[in-house]
Amino acid sequence: MERTFSEALKHRRTYYSISNHSPILDQEIECIVNTAVRNVPSAFNSQTTRVVLLLGESHKKLWQIVKDTLKKIVPEEAFVKTEEKIDHSFACGYGTVLFFEDQLIVKELQKAFPAYQDKFPEWSLQTSGMHQFVIWTMLEDAGLGASLQHYNPLIDDEVRRTWHLPEHWHLIAEMPFGTPVQGPGEKEYLPLEDRVKIFR
Repeated sequence: MERTFSEALKHRRTYYSISNHSPILDQEIECIVNTAVRNVPSAFNSQTTRVVLLLGESHKKLWQIVKDTLKKIVPEEAFVKTEEKIDHSFACGYGTVLFFEDQLIVKELQKAFPAYQDKFPEWSLQTSGMHQFVIWTMLEDAGLGASLQHYNPLIDDEVRRTWHLPEHWHLIAEMPFGTPVQGPGEKEYLPLEDRVKIFR
């Protein structure tokens, strides 16, 4: 269903219980990603965000990479819970969106505008965050539940090798998604008066 922007914003949640089904076609998921990448703003119109959509076997392969990587560094007794979480909250989904930032563009902008060189990495992360939010909200609006994960930088090199991605693509986050199996639970809100100040 298509909600108003305000309705979609209020409805978006984190889902850890998802299945490997989708209520929409793969082409519609691709359209969501393409719409976000084309239309989300960026500082200096730099368009630094890069997105990789993993479906089917590629989705499963990503989470196997995560498990293989963590198994080398997580104590054996603790890895049991780690593997269970990955298998039942992420790998069990329909697909994963990977968010990258192109560091070549960031460095080129730093050279071209030295007065702002310290800000370009920060602005790059801001545009990545906007892409994450937009895709997350659009996926949920289409009936898919998602969460945002950060197994980078541990998996960065293997991800780039597996899908032949450029070295200058810096992995920011991983977003597994699928049809929700159960609700996201209640969300607690801090008082708005502590978070918003209005002056006239």
